[in-house]
Amino acid sequence: MEIAPQILLLITGLVLLIKGADWLVDGASALAKKHHVSNLAIGLTIVAFGTSLPELIVSTYASYEGHTDILLGNIIGSNNFNLFVILGISGLIAPLLVRSSTIKIEIPISIVAVILLYLMAGSSIPWSNSKLSASEGLVFLTLFILFLIYVYLYSKKNPEKEPEINIKTLGTWKIWTMIVLGLVMLALGGRWIVDSSVKIAVLFGISERIIGLTILAIGTSLPELATSVIAAIKKNNDIAIGNIVGSNIFNILLILGVSSLIRPIPYSSTFNIDIYILLIGTVLLLLALWLKKDKHLDRGIAGLLLLIYVVYMVFVIKFPESDLIELIIK
Repeated sequence: MEIAPQILLLITGLVLLIKGADWLVDGASALAKKHHVSNLAIGLTIVAFGTSLPELIVSTYASYEGHTDILLGNIIGSNNFNLFVILGISGLIAPLLVRSSTIKIEIPISIVAVILLYLMAGSSIPWSNSKLSASEGLVFLTLFILFLIYVYLYSKKNPEKEPEINIKTLGTWKIWTMIVLGLVMLALGGRWIVDSSVKIAVLFGISERIIGLTILAIGTSLPELATSVIAAIKKNNDIAIGNIVGSNIFNILLILGVSSLIRPIPYSSTFNIDIYILLIGTVLLLLALWLKKDKHLDRGIAGLLLLIYVVYMVFVIKFPESDLIELIIK
């Protein structure tokens, strides 16, 4: 089993996954518009799900095939990459103004989601069964539905604060071609990514957790990176910040919820450091924005986020199977 074919398969899978998600969203949005569905409804459903589709497909395959370290690594790693790298880069491009609802409601919801994941699955918690069960996944999905209801009600109440959605006008045949091809590309891409990742881990003698936290987390977060960077350049602050916070909520509540219904997700204490970093970073972001009078994510905070991620990655690579608390105690 040579390494080159597996790397090529991984890269091809990522391309298919990202492009398939793009085609599916474009086709589904055009179809919805053709049937007179409002821009608001399309934005809150099809477009909002679009950037999380890569993580959803990869995690669903990983769960089905029993590679739960890849699943958790991909989700937690994607959230950390979103928070520290994508927000960091976006904030360095231009200071980002954050709306009050993001600070008061959406970021706190993302903090609660991380805490719930740790309390339900974290192996360091005495009452935890060290896995995310189907019943706990249903709790996540219920909270996700409530979150969607909140977003819908907020958007109906504040329509002027919602960004314009560019929906392409397409013919019927092109719509269905894009939808069908998008679904096929997502299916193939997700399967190839998981299969090649497992083989690469074996060939290099590294854990599936590390593959999930690095290669897959970065690869499946590329849609969020592109969306947020372009939004920052165009000064569309709500998109740049809201896209990241919303995606992190989607990843935990929706994707882990769905994946745990396929099969229970075992949790290893080696993921504790990744959870701690995600929680610390999200709380830091909330405090930084809460305490600033102008409610901007400035370049200083953005640079700090990137620095934290670099230090975190060095730790993960140097101590791949270690729990931070255990190292501190020792």
